[in-house]
Amino acid sequence: MDLFSIILTIVGLCLFETISSIDNAIINAEVLSTMSQKARRWFLLWGILIAVFLVRGLLPWLIIWGTTPQLGFVGSFTATFSSDPLVLQAVETSAPILLAGGGIFLLFLFLHWLFLEAKEFGLHHEKFFHRHGVWFYASVSILLAFIVWEAIKVNPLMAFGAVVGSTAFFITHGFKQNAEQAEERMLHNDNPLSDISKILYLEVIDMTFSIDGVLGAFAFTLSVPLILAGNGLGAVVVRKLTVGNIKNIKKYKYLKNGAMYSILILGIVMILDAFHHEVPQWFSPVATIVVVGFFFWKSKRAIALESQRA
Repeated sequence: MDLFSIILTIVGLCLFETISSIDNAIINAEVLSTMSQKARRWFLLWGILIAVFLVRGLLPWLIIWGTTPQLGFVGSFTATFSSDPLVLQAVETSAPILLAGGGIFLLFLFLHWLFLEAKEFGLHHEKFFHRHGVWFYASVSILLAFIVWEAIKVNPLMAFGAVVGSTAFFITHGFKQNAEQAEERMLHNDNPLSDISKILYLEVIDMTFSIDGVLGAFAFTLSVPLILAGNGLGAVVVRKLTVGNIKNIKKYKYLKNGAMYSILILGIVMILDAFHHEVPQWFSPVATIVVVGFFFWKSKRAIALESQRA
């Protein structure tokens, strides 16, 4: 990769990680508002280190290792720097398994948002799909069956990767639902948890939310160092948003829409790459920047219209 491609990839990763973690930043801000000043400082300092190095650094490394076990634990990391043809071939061979799983995860994530989640309707068709939310389960089942059937013809392990991706979605979705309920109890409980318990809760939530960003990152690149750099910068930005005025971020009501349409595009890119339909490496970061930019503009326009009415 040339320098421009590296910078473009890191910028795209940072933007995607930031936008896809807005919900995480809101939860963090609301829980932090109930904690002491000392506990907040501890979370914002050590929480960044844990979020960047342990979660967004270790998780992609573990994923590469899991899909390419023959490289070994250390070799799966150094593979991205290696010019050894055998190493490159091993990563190339195992990549479709990872891409199929990540692609299914992201597509399920988008469809769940489109059909079932409460949202600000940014585009006309969103209201239609939301009214027919019951079709989410049929849609993801048919999609998974189709991808698995086609993947079996190419590589049975790729089909298994797709099934693992769907499993990961429903597991993490369960954690997120539980987190929302736990947050409600935490903020409205007469016997509040200790600051240490809240810090541990926030770290677990951060790990759960980071899976979306880490899996989406593989649509940009298979390079662990680049994923660490881009997602790490995004994690720092999310922490800055957390300590800043989160109410201002909430005003940009269509940012979540931008994140979800980015997830749709990245999921499609990963599925296409898994089936050896090569997508230019610049496409994912450029598409993310354009989509998020459009919904940011749409949000600013909505804010201006509301202020005129007031």
